[in-house]
Amino acid sequence: MPAVKQNGVLVYFAAFKNHIGVYPPITGDARLQKAIAPYAGEKGNLRFPLDKPMPYDLISRITALRVKQDAAKAESRSKKVKQRG
Repeated sequence: MPAVKQNGVLVYFAAFKNHIGVYPPITGDARLQKAIAPYAGEKGNLRFPLDKPMPYDLISRITALRVKQDAAKAESRSKKVKQRG
């Protein structure tokens, strides 16, 4: 599955017959949660229908949030390693 990575996976994609799936589930931003609600899949993923325009601005916002979350997670890991060392 194609993925965009930084310190870890930011987002990954999968193409299906009628939609493009975007993963992992998005959490941590109430305004973004509201914006992605129309695209919410059953397992927390997002489903963008192929018969509608792709919401690139929304995907950019999702990716920007994931970059922040990933950076915070990497920093937390780094601090734990320094504490052990």
